[in-house]
Amino acid sequence: MAKKSSVKSIKVKKIWGDTEWTVRFGSLNAGPGAAGGVRRLFRVVGEKIPFEAINKVTGHLRGLGVRREGVYVAHDSMGYARYIGRGNIFSRLRACRDSHELEVKYFSFYVVAEKKHEREIETLLIRAAGPLLQFNTKKKRTTLSAGRIKDYEAGTRFYECQRKKGKKVPFVV
Repeated sequence: MAKKSSVKSIKVKKIWGDTEWTVRFGSLNAGPGAAGGVRRLFRVVGEKIPFEAINKVTGHLRGLGVRREGVYVAHDSMGYARYIGRGNIFSRLRACRDSHELEVKYFSFYVVAEKKHEREIETLLIRAAGPLLQFNTKKKRTTLSAGRIKDYEAGTRFYECQRKKGKKVPFVV
């Protein structure tokens, strides 16, 4: 059975704007016939917002009383993720913008409903972005190894690939 699509409801027509972009605020409501009581993963999501709007978005969230911690992504002018992290979203994004002013143009953020899932979401995004991440060399995985399964929360079921003992065969792509 297909998921019923959500219905957008715009609450504020313009948080920030320039000649090219307008940042709006709204909420997604369950569409007709959608199952009720489904727990959501995210409280607030913002995707590919120009860095010029960061102060207005921060102020608006503060005014709503929303926690401003979660997972964040800094994108280059082509929209590719260049830095991914978690913590205090907007102070970390400002620090990234200040140190890489010519490289990053947009940001995305995800305020997670349950803080315990932030690390898992960050790990998933980092692994998906892979070699595109240029700035965060501590977390970047340039090899094709499976990574650390312990990056996920306790209680998570998993499958992992383990190299057989003995002769090592080089991996060719």
